[in-house]
Amino acid sequence: MPADAPPFWKTKPLAAMNAAEWESLCDGCGRCCLIKMEDEDSGQFYFTDVACRLFDAGTCRCRDYENRDALVPDCVRLTPENAGALGWMPPSCAYRLLAEGRDLPAWHPLVSGRAESVEEAGASVRGRVSGLEDAFTLPELVARIRQWPGRWPRRRRNPRD
Repeated sequence: MPADAPPFWKTKPLAAMNAAEWESLCDGCGRCCLIKMEDEDSGQFYFTDVACRLFDAGTCRCRDYENRDALVPDCVRLTPENAGALGWMPPSCAYRLLAEGRDLPAWHPLVSGRAESVEEAGASVRGRVSGLEDAFTLPELVARIRQWPGRWPRRRRNPRD
């Protein structure tokens, strides 16, 4: 492909991407791995700062990505068909952005060329996870509801902002 050719995410719909392209869209922020709760009456989603039991807080990745469906039955596998329809996806998620016809942010590793840019931009959950879900009761989870995971990232001043 010529050096001046547009990147694949600007020319291919999600459904036409190969497996490597699809996986490269994940910026590794870890926001989708945070426990979320939905208000059954309003349909509003609430993020916590508690992560899935398979989440590795050091790498911001799943510890058993290949087997996550079997190990965490309510883990939702993203597909081109559901990427734009999951109301709990973080607003900065590449899958969501592209499904909505928007571009990737400048800090996305595919744009910046640097994995560190995700954390520098305040998009990563690194240093912001209070623990894994198995360590919390439902009332404790409710007490861990946070606004930042559902908002567009901003540069972090404090790891717990």
